[in-house]
Amino acid sequence: MSVKPQQTEKLQKILARSGHGSRREIETFLKEGRISVDGKKATLGDRIEVKPSVKIRLDGQLLAIKEPEKEICRVMAYYKPEGELCTRHDPEGRPTVFNRLPKLIGARWIAVGRLDVNTSGLLLFTTDGELANRLMHPSREVEREYAVRVFGEINEAKISQLTKGVQLEDGPASFKTVSYRGGEGMNQWYNVTLTEGRNREVRRLWEAVGVQVSRLIRVRYGDIDLPKGLPRGGWTELGLEQTNYLRELVGLTAETESKVAVERDQRRLKANQIRRAVKRHSQSAGRPATKRQSSRPTAKRRTRI
Repeated sequence: MSVKPQQTEKLQKILARSGHGSRREIETFLKEGRISVDGKKATLGDRIEVKPSVKIRLDGQLLAIKEPEKEICRVMAYYKPEGELCTRHDPEGRPTVFNRLPKLIGARWIAVGRLDVNTSGLLLFTTDGELANRLMHPSREVEREYAVRVFGEINEAKISQLTKGVQLEDGPASFKTVSYRGGEGMNQWYNVTLTEGRNREVRRLWEAVGVQVSRLIRVRYGDIDLPKGLPRGGWTELGLEQTNYLRELVGLTAETESKVAVERDQRRLKANQIRRAVKRHSQSAGRPATKRQSSRPTAKRRTRI
């Protein structure tokens, strides 16, 4: 459970959460000197740690205090379609990755990195900002895998150059691995891995050796794969095991609870939720819902979520 020890909160927030008035009303009570904490008059701006031994009174009457709810780290896997932006709001009204996600109360989804507007595939979201920051930071070297359809002349010398290192405008870069996956003529599929998330890095690496990327799909982040059977625009919440894998990967303590429904209920609800989200967003974007493809390039390993 993600709970900070000795966490303090403002008095007006504590009392408002406990049902003793609005924050503005309680601020007025504090200014009027009507609230005390352990026998001492409280003032506006005071912060305290909520614990059973603390006695808060209003006009001498002891108040019942509600402790803050424990925050549970949640992680969502989303199949980003091409054409969506990785931003919360777009001034031009274009669709964003946040439009389809389920709404939260008392928390918000934070994207773990970004994908270009023309890139599709796995995008992780979490309610834990620290987890998101650590997963994105280059020092953690979390591996990402992409399926890439390229167009151009490819030989062993170019593959060697891509794995040994290419000088880009923002510094040297390279793929950790490059593996051939098939294709016809000048259009070939490769799977590549890297441990950074620089802007358009995969495309720029291929372009540096004279090869154009015609399609790019992220199929894995760490050991979490793009879920099999998930339609474009669909999402699924990770269970406790997968969430804790990501937390432990970047040095965070494991969670002990999950908000994911029990397996029986999850199977029943998830398909309908995804279909509704895809249909709703497709209608708002003014285009027909995208049908799920029967096959797509995938990662070598698969962590089922």
